[in-house]
Amino acid sequence: MPLADHLEELRWRIIKCIIAVGVGFACSYAFSRKIFEFIVSPLIKVMPKGGHLIYTSLPEAFLTYLKVSFLSGIVLAVPVILYQSWKFVMPGLYENERKYVLPFVVVATVFFILGASFAFFVVFPFGFKFFLGFSTSKIEALPSLREYLNLVTKLLLAFGITFELPVIVYFLARMGIVTYPMLARKRQYAILIIFIAAAILTPPDVISQILLAVPLLVLYEISVWVAYVVGKDRKA
Repeated sequence: MPLADHLEELRWRIIKCIIAVGVGFACSYAFSRKIFEFIVSPLIKVMPKGGHLIYTSLPEAFLTYLKVSFLSGIVLAVPVILYQSWKFVMPGLYENERKYVLPFVVVATVFFILGASFAFFVVFPFGFKFFLGFSTSKIEALPSLREYLNLVTKLLLAFGITFELPVIVYFLARMGIVTYPMLARKRQYAILIIFIAAAILTPPDVISQILLAVPLLVLYEISVWVAYVVGKDRKA
């Protein structure tokens, strides 16, 4: 297929993805208040009685609902985006490569959801309760809508992405790029890199960094085990 035809096909597939996001945005906006109430629930549950969020500029609440709707629209459009991406790249793949795509997408999606769920249901309540513990009779926490949504979005993405580590290691091990002895031997360097990555991916406070680094360390050990199992299969 000529380059011009490839670009034309890419253009139309991007347009379809944008339309899907737009439809998802419109559907989400109708329920934006309910969606935001769910997103803010981990904080509300641990706030003192009468605690609430604030907004410090007139359009902030409206813009927050728009952002929530947009992010929810992207989530709803993910199946369409994945399908359009698959239809675009599929002709360029060999038959033996195609059989790995669907399992990879499914497993990667599951691990991302696991990471985001771990953050939302485990890390958020613990972390928010810890930070609110610094409130006193003279110091009151008044988090804003914008700050909260930005924090939650960053942490959900950070945990979702980092939970992909075993999936990535599996495919790298299948290709022979990484091995069990290599991962086991480089463990001390991995620990250093994990804490650096946690510092980059999370807000600038030690608790958030530790809450991300500890699961990452566990995931690294799981990845070492995955590489060991794959290595045995390759030798068999």
